[in-house]
Amino acid sequence: MKLVLSILLFLKVILAFSQSNGSTFLKSYTPKLRYQNVNKFDIKQLYLPSTIILSGVALNGSQDESFKNEIVEERNEHFSGFRTHIDDYLQFAPIAIAYGFDAFGLSSKTDFKNKTAILLKGEFFMMTITTTLKRITKIQRPDFSNYHSFPSGHTAQAFAAATFLSEEYKYKFKWMPYVSYGIAASVGMSRMANNKHYISDVLVGAGIGYLSMKIAYWTHQYKWNKKIRNNGI
Repeated sequence: MKLVLSILLFLKVILAFSQSNGSTFLKSYTPKLRYQNVNKFDIKQLYLPSTIILSGVALNGSQDESFKNEIVEERNEHFSGFRTHIDDYLQFAPIAIAYGFDAFGLSSKTDFKNKTAILLKGEFFMMTITTTLKRITKIQRPDFSNYHSFPSGHTAQAFAAATFLSEEYKYKFKWMPYVSYGIAASVGMSRMANNKHYISDVLVGAGIGYLSMKIAYWTHQYKWNKKIRNNGI
């Protein structure tokens, strides 16, 4: 039962990410609007990822009867032989899709140089935060393989990539946030199904990945092309 609740909780998180990303941008975007106005920081944008990160921290109890350990017990009882490597590749899928669209002539919100700089900056933030937390917390994985469980690096990478894809193409495809965060969600659930992470690791990783890429957008100076392309909207 707790395994089902964890899946429903995570799906609710993804729906919240998708809805917040789909609506905020569409309300603020107009053709030829300057980058700085489109990616303007708003304190309200911190509410959702902060809530998700704090939820993950709250669920990170070490007691045998804690929610995260109960989920692992149910996984081991019903899916003990499950193993997949798709999460190793799917975490990067949104980035491949974003550049793939560009290659096929579907222009993104940001020009190639600026969006690549944003991606690299977001990736740097995400990797620095997750690596530092793993070294500080030293929490053992549920499969006992090592002490790098918290937070989930795969999930952080997937959500950073999903945020990048969503930011670049939600103006063109209103369904893009649902697709991008759906991919990220599948990575997070795969990490739990593979017994590599607790739900607390995955929730915190999701929040870190999302915030890292959003910070990259908020702080980018756009030293190259100063205006958004007119994409015929």
